[in-house]
Amino acid sequence: MLFSIIVPVYNRPEEVADLLASLEAQTDKGFEIILVEDGSTIPALSDDYSSESLRLKYYRKGNEGRSIARNYGLERAEGDFFIFVDSDCILPPDYIEKLRKSIEADPADCFGGPDAAHDSFSDTQKAINYAMTSFLTTGGIRGGKVSMEKFTPRTFNMGFSREVYEKTGGFREMFSEDIDMSTRIRLNGFRITLYPEVYVYHKRRVDMKKFWKQVHVFGQSRITLELLYPGSMKLVHWLPAVFTIGSCALIIGSFFYPWLLIPLALYIFALWIGGLMATRSVKIASQGVVASMVQLLGYGTGFIRAYFTRIILRRGRDAEREKEIRKGENEGL
Repeated sequence: MLFSIIVPVYNRPEEVADLLASLEAQTDKGFEIILVEDGSTIPALSDDYSSESLRLKYYRKGNEGRSIARNYGLERAEGDFFIFVDSDCILPPDYIEKLRKSIEADPADCFGGPDAAHDSFSDTQKAINYAMTSFLTTGGIRGGKVSMEKFTPRTFNMGFSREVYEKTGGFREMFSEDIDMSTRIRLNGFRITLYPEVYVYHKRRVDMKKFWKQVHVFGQSRITLELLYPGSMKLVHWLPAVFTIGSCALIIGSFFYPWLLIPLALYIFALWIGGLMATRSVKIASQGVVASMVQLLGYGTGFIRAYFTRIILRRGRDAEREKEIRKGENEGL
């Protein structure tokens, strides 16, 4: 069983160096790497790069987006299974070994795993990791042990079989393309599962401003997915928007009734305790509260903004594109 690890890259030479070093340390060598530079102005590798321990295919192409870069890699992959990780990930030495054992013990057509913070990450990266993985902020939908919704693999740690690719096709160039891909895989009757022991270390964003922009787009893309797949939006997807509106209402109301801040204060305290238990650091737990607020309010405002413009007003930058995608699906394309 050969695994093809496909990685789109855009101007991340240092991150790619860390990723390749972690791949060189794998205990199971039954994999190839397809690294696709998507119009990078700072190449991740030199032309004369070589590694005796890695089966590496390195391609450079014009900038067209990460999904098209992944599809470019898929077309050139030889594996039985295709694995997708982000260029800012580090894989534990036994990642491939655990993945192989998981597939043999519990076969699945599509699978994914959780992510964690490596000891080498900055405190901010660890705080953001806590915000993105805590049940208190995401409901466990990103690979937690307890989840409010079906597990949906993300492309920072996702894989599927060649059969899935041949029937479902590649990724669409859109935000939340991994959720769209997982949805199409499920609709085609394939089995999707979580392998909780097959995790990666994911660096994510390095500051709160970039993190806000990222989660704001995530909130908007949730509406795009609802337009593509009516009825796919669940209660857990509404929670950041509810939190955003509720927090604003409580803060305004507290000018008249100060006790209204108690529920919000209790939630923030719960986040801090959760962060302290997860990270064993007062500093990171405190930053984790800030990251959690950024995550919830950023996603919530993006969700509200897109819901108002695209569903209530029925307009928006992506409306026509979404209609064309729906038309193509109805025609069996």
